[in-house]
Amino acid sequence: MLIPLSGLETSSVYITMTQTVLPRPIAWVLSENENSTLNLAPFSFFNAVCNDPPLVMISIGPNDDGSCKDTLRNAMERPELVIHIASTDQLADLNLSSATLAPGVSEVVAGGLDVTAVENHRLPRLSDCKIAFMSTVHKIDRIGTNGRQHLVFARIESVYVADDCVEYDDKNRLNIRADRIRPLSRLGANYYSSFGELLFAKRPA
Repeated sequence: MLIPLSGLETSSVYITMTQTVLPRPIAWVLSENENSTLNLAPFSFFNAVCNDPPLVMISIGPNDDGSCKDTLRNAMERPELVIHIASTDQLADLNLSSATLAPGVSEVVAGGLDVTAVENHRLPRLSDCKIAFMSTVHKIDRIGTNGRQHLVFARIESVYVADDCVEYDDKNRLNIRADRIRPLSRLGANYYSSFGELLFAKRPA
């Protein structure tokens, strides 16, 4: 299911983003290298910013040697990004994509991952991810000591959600089944968290 955001009411954008930008998510970011190969890397400093306009933020630091990471360089030079939410069973693939490869070498190819073309977006999405944000770079800010950290603000143009994860309630409001997405979360060191118990609490009047 592809959900274009441009024609929706801001309340609907809010409902969509708050149910797809899940707690402590990992941004699995696909971008395009200078040689037209596909770069893929995970980032755990990531979250929703606002729903009007629909923005998410990824914080990207330098490589260990101080050089610019490929994702940041690509975002500066080519504005399209596809930001994925990985499921628990994709941990091995996500972890493999965090390895440092030579510039221009595709993590998508190295990991043997399949991609699917997306309508009205130049870059494809990872075929097996249940959520993907088709995005364009809104702005990039330098922060931190000596400006070595960069905040990439990406504008979401459309959201892909796997059909088996989409329902509507009796008021025809979108309801995305987080228990079917089973999002992978990042913890400290080499630890990750799988999707646990789903809790419900009605907001007080």
